[in-house]
Amino acid sequence: MALEERTAPIRAGLGWNLMRPAASAARILAGIIGFFLIVEFVTRLEIVPPIYLPRASTVLWRMLQLVQDPKFLWQVAATLYAWSVGLALASVIGIPLGILIGTSNLAYRMVSPLIEFMRPIPSVALIPLGILLWGQGFSMKVILVAYATIWPILFNTVYGVHDVDPIAVQTARCFGLKSGAILRRINLPSAAPFIFTGIRISASIGLIVVVGSELLASAQSGIGSYILFVSSNGGQMDSVLAGAAIAGLVGAIINGVLELLDRRFFAWRYLGSPS
Repeated sequence: MALEERTAPIRAGLGWNLMRPAASAARILAGIIGFFLIVEFVTRLEIVPPIYLPRASTVLWRMLQLVQDPKFLWQVAATLYAWSVGLALASVIGIPLGILIGTSNLAYRMVSPLIEFMRPIPSVALIPLGILLWGQGFSMKVILVAYATIWPILFNTVYGVHDVDPIAVQTARCFGLKSGAILRRINLPSAAPFIFTGIRISASIGLIVVVGSELLASAQSGIGSYILFVSSNGGQMDSVLAGAAIAGLVGAIINGVLELLDRRFFAWRYLGSPS
């Protein structure tokens, strides 16, 4: 068989893999355009007065204005800063704690009741306490984001450590590897995809919490603070909806970047899966 014939399937597969991201992006773009056209059609019917529900094109135009406004971009930066610090704090606490709980049955039995008690408490319910303890500024937002985002990171870390192949661990022990080396060479590489999934989930949760806390706590800065200020000063619904839409767009960008990193570093998880 000629070399060209033997390598044709490989080259076809590579070409298909290169086309899949472009096809996926095209489908997403088509979905966004379709959704926009539907909303534009519905809002033009004026079932709800435009003062309360402006046209989608009006909101889109306001979004384009806001992303060119340095003052608004500073508000976005304030939100992202609090979000990133809170998520980093949750990761620094949640990952080591999850490793400890996942590798020690005694630690799991001791900490599990406390975790099950604290986990269902919604972060929004802690906003009044956060205001009393840390005011309405940066510290309050960071603590609430860290509290909300630590749980997916913690539980995914615990699950990832538990999911390690016991045969691999026993084999390593037979070769004389100590517990620290097993943790570093086997447990952590095996648990890394689960940990990263927890971080991806927490990233979305953290953005929701930080914007919500800015809105409900009348924070000094951030996207939520901007939305509250606009809504309480004349009720400019196009600006309110544009601010909310930009917050959603920021969340979509963050998730897209994390998904690209996931596919870059843990590509083997997506072998054979549909795009």
